[in-house]
Amino acid sequence: MTQQTSTLYAKLLGETARIHWEELQPFFARGALLWVAEELDLIAVAEAMASNDTERVRAWLEGGEVAKVGEAKAADLVERKPELWAVVVSPWVLFQERASN
Repeated sequence: MTQQTSTLYAKLLGETARIHWEELQPFFARGALLWVAEELDLIAVAEAMASNDTERVRAWLEGGEVAKVGEAKAADLVERKPELWAVVVSPWVLFQERASN
């Protein structure tokens, strides 16, 4: 990991926050919301996107580990109201459901 990359990771980590689905709905409506699978590091995904690592991002998209939010997923989030974490990598907002302990 380069110094620049670790600095970017730290910056993104500092910009990550808990959020409720209601606050993400406008981004969902604009098609600018990406779901990140629980097994991935949300910040590592954001870092890859911010640094234009197209190979890694493409692999996650093709593997379904990163995806646009569909109607069924949105309805599930409205119903369950899970704890979410989000970070902005313009023009996208990436979010991830946090596992319950």
